[in-house]
Amino acid sequence: MGLSNIFQGLMPREKKFFPMFESHAALIVEASKLLAQIFEEKDYGKQVELAKRIKEMETAGDEMAHHIFDELDKTFITPFDREDIHQLISTLDDVLDYFNGVSQRIKLYRPNAFPTQFREFALLLVHGSEEIEKAIKELKNLKKPEKITNACIRINELENLGDDMYHSIISDLFQHEKDAIELIKIKEVLQTLERACDRIEDVADVMKTIIIKVA
Repeated sequence: MGLSNIFQGLMPREKKFFPMFESHAALIVEASKLLAQIFEEKDYGKQVELAKRIKEMETAGDEMAHHIFDELDKTFITPFDREDIHQLISTLDDVLDYFNGVSQRIKLYRPNAFPTQFREFALLLVHGSEEIEKAIKELKNLKKPEKITNACIRINELENLGDDMYHSIISDLFQHEKDAIELIKIKEVLQTLERACDRIEDVADVMKTIIIKVA
């Protein structure tokens, strides 16, 4: 370890980032629950209202990300590598972007109905978002990373489950949906759901990298 690294290790770390990380994670959880409500809701007008609220959260997440990036530029000693902070915020923001992408596709395409498995997939995203929040809250305790590790393992399991669910739903769609236009609409929404699940796993991957570097 170089002298500069030893010197930085002895200096107090800027703790202002942790509440910002937690606020971003809380937005993700709230947006995931609104998204799940869309798949429970049969009234298109109410779906549009829920999509509007998710869009507001996505916008708030963008503003929050820009604020954190600004603070990062002004801060000398960060809780962990500034590159990892940048990557963490970028991946958190991607999750919100994809939640918004799902809701906007529903708003624009107006599918007639969704198979019941879509509600299960949406709940999977809720569980993944809650695991993100659990892990984010533990970032201030990096010397004891067990809870972060467990949350990341659970996210990986959920992503694998999402992959299986995606292929099962696609198979059912092509077997039972006779309206080609409707099939395209539903398939587009499903693909965006699956990508949202991948983005949740991206967050876990960043946190695992942070743990390895700090250990």
